[in-house]
Amino acid sequence: MWWGVSGVPDVPFTPETWALIGFVFFLAGLVKGVVGLGLPSVAVGLLSVTVGLKPALALLVIPSFVTNVLQALTGNALGMILQRTWPMMLMILVGTWGGVWLLARLDATVLAIVLGATLIGYAAMGFARFALPHPGRYERALSLPVGVVHGIVAGMTGSYIPAVPFLQSLGLSKDVLVQAMGIVFTLSTIALALALADQRLLSPALLTASTGAVLPALAGMFAGQLVRSRLSEAHFRHVLLGALMALGCYIIVRAVIG
Repeated sequence: MWWGVSGVPDVPFTPETWALIGFVFFLAGLVKGVVGLGLPSVAVGLLSVTVGLKPALALLVIPSFVTNVLQALTGNALGMILQRTWPMMLMILVGTWGGVWLLARLDATVLAIVLGATLIGYAAMGFARFALPHPGRYERALSLPVGVVHGIVAGMTGSYIPAVPFLQSLGLSKDVLVQAMGIVFTLSTIALALALADQRLLSPALLTASTGAVLPALAGMFAGQLVRSRLSEAHFRHVLLGALMALGCYIIVRAVIG
């Protein structure tokens, strides 16, 4: 069979669990609506400490795909973006498969530490306003290792963060950058779903629950777009970065201490 429950911890889908999943994806969608990214990091970060990392990645698949497709289709630069990023996206497919392969085999403590470190690292770069220089004529060559690293991290943790600094370095306008992130994140989600299914980490029950999480994620995303028009994006981003850093620290401490 293409998918199965082997390696996936049982998740009791009680009313409380459904409420938790709905709340988490609404909150994650809200973040994405305001800043254009962050749904996977917020959703997986919060769900990993409640239902576990592997089920959290499976629950991410459908809401992430739907919201990222909507983001990818907002704009008219699809052709240009694909022309500039296809080498990176090809490597994302390879890296994601490797990341999920590691996910299926590594100890849960190691995976939690990697996830926590990813959240802390992203928050630290945000606070430091870290920016990569424009890659110039090395853009295509550098996109290959970026794609591999992005894929491995996405496959292990569900975080789509590693490609963001590279995309930001390309000198794209704000609207084109948002569309580019939507395209790259859509491919990342497809690769994640295929790799999870191949490793028997995407059960029918989790896929059904993931489908049910689409509506709260969309509701959060549209609410976030309304919030963006009334709230300082910079202030919101600082709050988000602080929350992600605190969550990353909590995940690591919880994994180490138990």
